[in-house]
Amino acid sequence: MLVLLPPSEGKAASGQGSPLKLEELSLPELTAAREAVLGELVELCAADEERARTVLGLSEGLRGEIGKNVELRTAGTRPAGEIYTGVLYDALGLATLDEAAARRAQRSLLVFSGLWGAVRPGDAIPSYRCSMGVKLPGLGALAAHWRGAMAEVLPGVAGSGLVLDLRSAAYAGAWKPKGEVAERTATVRVLHARMVGGVEKRSVVSHFNKATKGRLTRDLLASGAEPEGPSELVDALRELGYVVEAREPEKAGAAWALDVVVTDVHGR
Repeated sequence: MLVLLPPSEGKAASGQGSPLKLEELSLPELTAAREAVLGELVELCAADEERARTVLGLSEGLRGEIGKNVELRTAGTRPAGEIYTGVLYDALGLATLDEAAARRAQRSLLVFSGLWGAVRPGDAIPSYRCSMGVKLPGLGALAAHWRGAMAEVLPGVAGSGLVLDLRSAAYAGAWKPKGEVAERTATVRVLHARMVGGVEKRSVVSHFNKATKGRLTRDLLASGAEPEGPSELVDALRELGYVVEAREPEKAGAAWALDVVVTDVHGR
């Protein structure tokens, strides 16, 4: 099982680990593409703070994030699973998984990133600010920059098992599973169901979406479930207590679409 996650907008501070070593990150085939983004991002932030703030889409209050990017090559690192914070990662709770589930997390989770392309939870990275929606002056749109490299690498990473795609739209743009990989891919939408005047109304709500995706991933890891494809995933999630509605693809080479329906903040 391969689980594709978005990063978090906010991140923990850089750690006390050794400075970044790009060649030691997972998916070393992405090293050249990572170096291209890293080099331009550091140069942009060091040369012109105001321009960098505009390019990165940062408010005045987040101006300090630019200095963080300037120091990317020398800052201390910590595992990516500790760098990423926020609603999804709070619900996922990597630090509190038992040993077996933590091993499954390292093997199964892949976090997409505008700067790194994609990393495993154990990869040592510094804190940074660079979303997939950024357009760097020299490289252009980052999703387009990553698309070719990802297309070369990720089908092999996906292997022959389930791909559970929990990414947001911006990060999904960096790699779209195709062909037989797509046929064993499931995307997830979280719907909040509530009664209004005696009638059930459903809506997509950001907080429920992120929290439920984090909790769903944690439950799969903790349970030891190893669904081989989308239909087995539906069964596994229902066994874990989730309300799941599946839409099978109508044509070959397309992914399954799952709706997970929640009724409260706890995601069930």
